[in-house]
Amino acid sequence: MAAGSSRGTRAVAAALCTVTLVAGCASGSDVDGPTSHPTRDLSITAEVGERFTLSVPENASTREHWFVVAPQPDASVVRAADRGYEPADDGKSVGGGGTLVLTFEATGRGSTRIVLLHCTFPTAQTEACGGGAGPSPSPTSTPTTEPERVTYRVDVR
Repeated sequence: MAAGSSRGTRAVAAALCTVTLVAGCASGSDVDGPTSHPTRDLSITAEVGERFTLSVPENASTREHWFVVAPQPDASVVRAADRGYEPADDGKSVGGGGTLVLTFEATGRGSTRIVLLHCTFPTAQTEACGGGAGPSPSPTSTPTTEPERVTYRVDVR
């Protein structure tokens, strides 16, 4: 993949994923509520002990999933705290999708990266998405595309 294409893919991924960053205090003392960051904000600054979430659209019924992948975040800087799912339409709509909410806690000073991999039906057969062991594609099949990756830089003060 060309470098320009990779940058374009990252920009599109950031825009299409509608990633929402929300910062909150680990103590639960959010008097003013969580702080919202723009969807293209791939840089997170947090204080030790602070929790923040990454929220991305996900729909298991269409084989769309997000995973935190290698290189894993440095656990001395950030640790995964929770993984939750908020269905669209209060879960009343079958196959309606929803939002995957990944919660992290800043554990110590430093910098690290969080890499999310977006696996969709066309990318599910790739090795990166846990596939690749299935039958070989037929000569008329469309080649599998690489899953998109979104990388966040996290600085903890």
